[in-house]
Amino acid sequence: MNVLQALFFPPEQPGGVSSMVPYIRERFRKLGWEMELFSLPRRIRNKGQEEIEFDTFDWHPLAGNAIVDKYIQTLKDYIWWTKLRLKDSKFDLIHAHHPIAALAMKAIYPDVPVVMTVHSSFERELILNGKILEGGPEHRFLTSVYGELEHKCERVLTVSHSFRGYLAPYLRDSEAVGVIPNGYDEKRFKPISHENEVTQLVTICRLVPAKGIDLLLKACAEVQQRGHRFVLHIIGDGPIREELEALAQELGIYENTIFYGYMLHPEELMPFFDVFVLPSRAESFGSVFAEAALCLLSLVGTDVGGIAEQIENGVNGLLVPAENPAALAEALESLILDPHYRYELARAAWNKAKKSYSLTRVISELKKVYSDLGADDLAAGDEPEEQARGEEA
Repeated sequence: MNVLQALFFPPEQPGGVSSMVPYIRERFRKLGWEMELFSLPRRIRNKGQEEIEFDTFDWHPLAGNAIVDKYIQTLKDYIWWTKLRLKDSKFDLIHAHHPIAALAMKAIYPDVPVVMTVHSSFERELILNGKILEGGPEHRFLTSVYGELEHKCERVLTVSHSFRGYLAPYLRDSEAVGVIPNGYDEKRFKPISHENEVTQLVTICRLVPAKGIDLLLKACAEVQQRGHRFVLHIIGDGPIREELEALAQELGIYENTIFYGYMLHPEELMPFFDVFVLPSRAESFGSVFAEAALCLLSLVGTDVGGIAEQIENGVNGLLVPAENPAALAEALESLILDPHYRYELARAAWNKAKKSYSLTRVISELKKVYSDLGADDLAAGDEPEEQARGEEA
C-alpha cells in the first residue's frame, strides 16, 4: 500500500500540518506502510499552462481578480510540478492537506482515492486581515472550492467540530465530513522545570490582524498599569510587525516586550515560559495551544473556533471573548497573581493534550479512514495503538 501525503508548504515549515505530517509518515512507515511526502517548492512560479475547469462552478467570470488568478495559476503550477516530479509514480491512496493539492492530484490521478483534510480557511483569514470583503468575488470563489472538493474527493476531513460547522453552508452534506483533530509527537514537546521571578508570557503566530496581537498588547498595557510585572515574548513575523512594535511603544510596554521574528523550532524555547496567550479573531483549530499545553504552559485564548474545543474555561485554561482586551487583561492578571492556579491549569491542559492530541490517536483514526477507502490492513502490520505505545515506552 503506497500512500502519498500531498502538502502545499514544504514539510520543513514550522507549525500545524507542515510540522505534523512528517511524523505521521514516520509512524506509518514503522508500521510497514509505504508513504511519501510531496509539496510545491516556493520557487515554482508561472510554470503551469493547462486549462482549469471545475465540475461544480464556473470560475471564468471571476478571472481578472488578482487573488483568483493567483489561486488558479498556483493550481496550474502544482499540476505541472506533480507531473514533472511524480512521473510514472503510482499510489493506492492520496491524502491532501490543502485544496490546491487535492484538486491537482485528482486532475492527475482521477482513479486514485483522495482524502482531503481542510485545515484552515484562507478566505476567512483574508477577510480578517482586511484583504478581501465578505461576499465579494474572492470570497465567493474560495468558498465555492469547498463544494468542488466535496464533489471530487472520496473523503473530506477537518480538524474541529467548529470548523466543520463553518464549512456546512458550502457543502451538500456536512455531516459526512469527518473530524480528526491534529496530533503531536510528545518527544518534541517536553516540560522543563523552572522558576521565573517575573511571569513570562509568550505568543507564537504569524503577525497578521487575524491573530489579535494588537488586543494582546492593549491587554498587557492594562496589566502593567495595574502594577503587575511580566515579560511578553512574541515569536513570529509578518506584515504588521512594524505596526505592532509601534503600538507597543505607544502603549508604554515596549521595554517589557521582545519581538523575536521568525523562529524555526519555537518548541525548544517554549518550556521556559509560564503562560501561552493568543487572542485570535478566528481559528480553525489552533495547533499552537496543544503544543504549548504539552510544554506545561497555562493557556489563555479567545472563545472562537477550535480554541474553544481545546480549552474548558477555568479547568485547563482561560477563555475570553474575542475583541475584548479588558477581559484578556483580567485573565492574564489572575495567572500572574496566582502561580499555583497557573500550574493547576497547565497540568490539566497537559493531561488533556496528551490524551486528546497524541499522534497515536491520529495514526489510529487515519488508518481507519485509509482502510475504508481500500487500504490493505495487512500492509500495516500491528495496530498503531499497540506499536506506538511500545515505541513511547
